[in-house]
Amino acid sequence: MTDRPKLSLYLRTFSDGPELDWQGTLDTARAMDAAGVDRVVVSDHVAFGENLAAYSDPALGGTAGGRQPTGPDGHWMEPVVLLTAVAATTQRIRLGTGVLLAALRRPVVLAKQLATLDALSGGRVDLGVGIGWQREEYEAAGLAFERRGRLLDHTLEVCEALWTQQRAAYHSPELSFDGIHQMPKPVQAGGIPIWVSGTVNPAVARRLSRFGKRWIPWGPAISDLKGAVPAMKKAIADAGGDPSDLQVQGSAALARSSDRSIDVAACIDAVTQLVADGATDIRFSGGLPRDPAHAAEALAELVSAFRRATD
Repeated sequence: MTDRPKLSLYLRTFSDGPELDWQGTLDTARAMDAAGVDRVVVSDHVAFGENLAAYSDPALGGTAGGRQPTGPDGHWMEPVVLLTAVAATTQRIRLGTGVLLAALRRPVVLAKQLATLDALSGGRVDLGVGIGWQREEYEAAGLAFERRGRLLDHTLEVCEALWTQQRAAYHSPELSFDGIHQMPKPVQAGGIPIWVSGTVNPAVARRLSRFGKRWIPWGPAISDLKGAVPAMKKAIADAGGDPSDLQVQGSAALARSSDRSIDVAACIDAVTQLVADGATDIRFSGGLPRDPAHAAEALAELVSAFRRATD
């Protein structure tokens, strides 16, 4: 387990509106960095079909009651490229995906991109991955939606081989290679930390056991960490893993006061409960003041209160 809970902030890198201020997005990331936020987290979509109602269908990987935040023509920035821009203009904040649909990328290329970003950023990358909910996105990439779980495992297997082996070898039904060299390696020892998104189920538990026990809860687990964390630890143990050092993301919205400023006390109340329920990393989502100076001031107050509550 980590020494103390970490504070992450979700950075909105998509828009459904006609006015696109991507420079403002980078300014917000810099404000997070200046305020002492531990990690900035961004989401992912490569393409859209038109059946966005699938987002709320748990049978397809969605979450009951959820809603896709844009229409099919919403603007979504590619997360690895976006985080590279963030890395170039920040100093210390960690760079996370929450989540990357890693199986949509060719594994050898993704391994290279992420290792390069880790090297350029001084070892600041966290890779959060998930299988997604959208059939059309897989079909557009020429991939079988029904195999998305195995495709994700395959992608992570190749990345880990290339990150950790000087003369890499890999053999699976999808791909085989021997004597492959790929540099640079990630700066972080053992490769880039992998966070796995998913509900409490055997497949996700096996993935956590194999690729690093860092969990991004999904579906009902998001709002029931108190029950979900013990259930996931049992599932990991049933899969043959050791759940004792499981790291868990807890999700919270940035609470607002009547004047729309951040209600720091309410945010900390949420943190206290999430940590008690087993969270080791708290990810806040919600809009920040558009002015970078005001955003940095508001975030500095939140960070200071978070440290007092969790140190």
